[in-house]
Order: sequence, then C-alpha cells, then structure tokens
Amino acid sequence: MDSTEGISHIGFHAGSFSARDETRAAAEAARRRVRIMSATLHPTLPHPEPVATPAARLALKRDGASRGLLDGAWWPRSRDLLSELPALTDVLDPLWGRITRIAVNPTYWPVIPRQVPVAGHIVKVGWFTPEIDPHKLLLLSYRTGRWDLLIIPPETGAASAARLMAAASHYDGPPLTASALIAADEARHGAAAPDEPLNPDEAWEYEGGASVSAAVPHQPGPPSRLIVGM
Repeated sequence: MDSTEGISHIGFHAGSFSARDETRAAAEAARRRVRIMSATLHPTLPHPEPVATPAARLALKRDGASRGLLDGAWWPRSRDLLSELPALTDVLDPLWGRITRIAVNPTYWPVIPRQVPVAGHIVKVGWFTPEIDPHKLLLLSYRTGRWDLLIIPPETGAASAARLMAAASHYDGPPLTASALIAADEARHGAAAPDEPLNPDEAWEYEGGASVSAAVPHQPGPPSRLIVGM
C-alpha cells in the first residue's frame, strides 16, 4: 500500500510539473505572437522632413533710392494674410527693422485678421478705405518708419508681375499710385495669362536693366532693386 501510494504521489507531481511547463510555454508563445503583431500593426515610421515655406516674392528699392510713392512691390501667392505675412516679415524685418503694423484696403482681402503671429512677435493688422489704395500695402517698422508696397494680384502672370515689380522698385519712382501703375501696365500689355513666360527683354528689365513702365523712362545706371523669392 505504501509503495503504491508513493508511486502515485511521484506520478502526480511529475504530471503537475509537465502541465506547468506546457502552460508556461504556451504563455511565452502567446507573448511572442503579441510582440510580432504589435511590430506589424505599429511599425516605426520615419520622421517627415520639414516643408520649407516659400520665400516672399519681393522687389525692393535699394537704400538711398528716391522714395517716390512706392518702396517696391510684393507678389503674394494668395489672398490669405495669415499665411502670407509671416514670409513677408521674414524678409523685411532684417532689412527695415521689426515690422509691427500693416494696413490694407479691404477691397481684395476676404479676411483681415486683427493680429498675425510671425517669427518672434505679433503684427497688428488694420484696414482703411478710401485712405489706402486697394493695390497697396502699408507697413510700419518699429525702427525705420513707414513703407509702401505695390500689391501685385496673386493671379497675375509672371511677365506682368516682372514688369510691375521692376517699375515699383525703380530708383526714380514710379510717379504713379499702385492702382494707376497696374492700370498702365494692363493698358500697354493687356491682361496676362497666369502662366505667361518672360520674354528676354522683360527678363532683362526685371533684373535691373531698365524700367518697364511706360510712365518710367529708362535711365542707365546700376541695378537699384533687391529681388527676393523669384
């Protein structure tokens, strides 16, 4: 009786150890499957490359040039001041001192935010009519003073934009308001298609070789404008 009970006792414990090992092995296999599934369902993705904001498209008079009615021209890519102004101030702040305020005529701007966050500070935005030309941007710099830019409509073709930028940043003028300058270009050249390319004469003029507005005659001399973002 004792011998039989001993055999049964030993057999019971041996069977228990075997079942425990099988349970442990099954649990470990389940954990491996979970790890594999997790690796499959949640792969490590590469960090996306940052997308650079396009530079503002500008033509500015050089220091020392005659102020005239305009200090240059700005060709925004849209009518969204929230997205367009940061790129503009990125260029102008180092040149003119921190831009703190701008003002526009609301005619061609569907939304005019009261404030626009730019690099390191806030630009306050206002609007006036009829005091401000619909095609002009007024900027106030913390250090330098006031500046006026021709606003070239975003849908303007490249050739027309080049002519307008050259005329607005010419060292002797131009002696026209922003709207009159655009009207003069359209009267001389007609409305341009958005993808109209520059011909060689227009490209030369845009790069500083001459004025392209009928109201601003060509005068020889060194290039008088700073071109950015083109």
